Amino acid sequence: MIVTLAGGTLMALTLTSPAFEQGGEIPTMYTCDGRDIAPPLSWTGLPEHTGSLALIVDDPDAPDPQAPKMTWVHWVLYNLPVSAAGLPEGATSRDLPPGTREGRNDWKRTGYGGPCPPIGRHRYFHKLYALDAVLPDLGTPTKAELEAAMAGHVLARVELMGTYQRSQQSGNRSGA
Repeated sequence: MIVTLAGGTLMALTLTSPAFEQGGEIPTMYTCDGRDIAPPLSWTGLPEHTGSLALIVDDPDAPDPQAPKMTWVHWVLYNLPVSAAGLPEGATSRDLPPGTREGRNDWKRTGYGGPCPPIGRHRYFHKLYALDAVLPDLGTPTKAELEAAMAGHVLARVELMGTYQRSQQSGNRSGA
């Protein structure tokens, strides 16, 4: 897990999942080849003065890890309340903590879209941000719009990275 604070100091912010370990394989059930549901996530160690949290899940290896051309965004959440300690397996809009807002992923919709790499083994970064404020209503922002709104508000950040590679028998769905 990588933990970075604005001042470069390390602290105890953690992000974990019982579904996979840091750098481990994301189980098929959380991908387009399975049930395509969000893995359970939990966090601890929020810095003092945290006002809200944001979560971005993305894949910097799209479309081909040997020649990446873009970062594919799988999930965008913001204004998660500091009282939340995580998200349940299969979290959808109705399961999100009160006040949580959803952004748009690269399938042009809200909600989680699981790994679906067209070729090779991809890395999927689950990035949790502790912010010093509750952000204004951004509608359904893209990752870039959320990152712009978070600028100057990030107290700490932690990443949980998992990998996934489709079997040769897997079908074709657009995504990464």
